[in-house]
Amino acid sequence: MRKHFGTDGIRGRANGVITPELALKIGQAAGLIFQRGDHRHRVVIGKDTRLSGYMIETALVAGFTSVGMDVLLLGPMPTPAVAMLTRSMRADIGVMISASHNPFEDNGIKLFGPDGFKLNDELELEIESLIDGDMRRRLASSRDLGRAKRIESVHARYIEFAKRTLPRHVTLDGLRVVVDCANGAAYRVAPETLWELGAEVISIGVEPDGFNINHDVGSTAPEALVQKVRELRADVGIALDGDADRVLIVDEKGQKVDGDQLMAAVAQSWKEDERLTQPGLVATIMSNLGLERFINGLGLTLARTAVGDRYVLEHMREHGYNLGGEQSGHIIMSDYATTGDGLVAALQLLSVVKRRNLPVSEVCHCFEPLPQILKNVRFRSGEPLRADSVVTAIAHAKDRLGQSGRLVIRPSGTEPVIRVMAEGDDHDLVAEVVDEVVDAVTRAAA
Repeated sequence: MRKHFGTDGIRGRANGVITPELALKIGQAAGLIFQRGDHRHRVVIGKDTRLSGYMIETALVAGFTSVGMDVLLLGPMPTPAVAMLTRSMRADIGVMISASHNPFEDNGIKLFGPDGFKLNDELELEIESLIDGDMRRRLASSRDLGRAKRIESVHARYIEFAKRTLPRHVTLDGLRVVVDCANGAAYRVAPETLWELGAEVISIGVEPDGFNINHDVGSTAPEALVQKVRELRADVGIALDGDADRVLIVDEKGQKVDGDQLMAAVAQSWKEDERLTQPGLVATIMSNLGLERFINGLGLTLARTAVGDRYVLEHMREHGYNLGGEQSGHIIMSDYATTGDGLVAALQLLSVVKRRNLPVSEVCHCFEPLPQILKNVRFRSGEPLRADSVVTAIAHAKDRLGQSGRLVIRPSGTEPVIRVMAEGDDHDLVAEVVDEVVDAVTRAAA
């Protein structure tokens, strides 16, 4: 069991869970583990726009420099940019300070290895063991302390990287694009990238003040984007989250397009172009059954993993896939990035739109989603899923759904919640099944 790390780094209330003391120890522990060889070691640190980012950044700098690592500070940058720059700048480790789509009161710390990939469970456990131990005897001598400096050219680097994921002849000329940056990490780079590629760009969520990240904007609150797309009769809306590793698309009619539809559209295009490295893609257990049926209809397979983009990526790397993601909009295209990249995913979709010369609504409506219902049950302690009554209710629910649906029940990785999800062709049956299981779990958790 991991004490500090969740499914996506360490996350919690700033100055509550994520304290300067914890950040200092994370810097020291990660710095010690990634000091390999006799060269001068370095770490790159990026962040989103939360007020608490200043506090955590400073504490991390103290931790890394105290064990002899040099620190390169990137300032507000998307998570995928930090992963890319970790490799580009030959760093030994990369750090992103962000709580992604959470409100500003929260913050988090994500770690990347020198290859730009998130750390595996074993490395995170090793870091935790050092955090909870005594590292004073392993600190650097006064002469060997690290240095820190801020890097000013990183925005241009990432913009150029994002543009080069498209063929040179592809432009976005003629497209009116509304981009919502969630007042987060991509507030500078996303509008600039789209503009340089030729789009007419209208930006919202680009005025961060330390408190307004994800507040009524971004991929988890797309109502403002929907309204702006309709108001301006734009061709497409792009909503990123706080650290820009996920994306939600809004078509010209103001209809939301989730990650499942986006993956379907890209998979179909890549299959036609023979760009898929494996005959299929990777998604999680939460992706809609409609996606699986559509992918199968293309002669492809859909591999499913546990919830979390890290598990999608692990399966992709192990089995050689180059396309995968989550319904929530974490889309991983391993030809270009080592983690989800909301901007790059949006650019790949727009290139399909331009090539087919069709509205986004037609390109992105690949399948009719099956009715899917998700409910959460809070519990204080114990393991309610082990109760005999819950086991019986789950078995009965699966029998009722049969081959025409799916039932997924899982504990949350970040809070004391059990998530109950079912989907199938019959909406009423799905609703009944979910309610039955929720009732059983609620009674067991009481």
